[in-house]
Amino acid sequence: MKTPTGRFRIAEKIGSDMPRETIFRSRVPLNPGDALPETEDLIMSRILWLDGLDPHNANTRERFIYIHGTKHEHKIGTPASCGRRRIVRLGG
Repeated sequence: MKTPTGRFRIAEKIGSDMPRETIFRSRVPLNPGDALPETEDLIMSRILWLDGLDPHNANTRERFIYIHGTKHEHKIGTPASCGRRRIVRLGG
């Protein structure tokens, strides 16, 4: 269940109309008074929901594989999870 490798396309862009520090749960922005998700790996600012283009990653969208913003900007460009993903900066 690691982050898949291969070729992808962006299936959906989420959050372009939201403030930069918005936190999402299940692709829905939290309201200011909502409880934070119980994770250190918050999904923030923008979500690029991916479709896999290769047979071995065809289920990428159903697995909810995203490129997304993070509160761990000091880790940008380094592997940062049990999967093979890297933290990258998304424009605001």
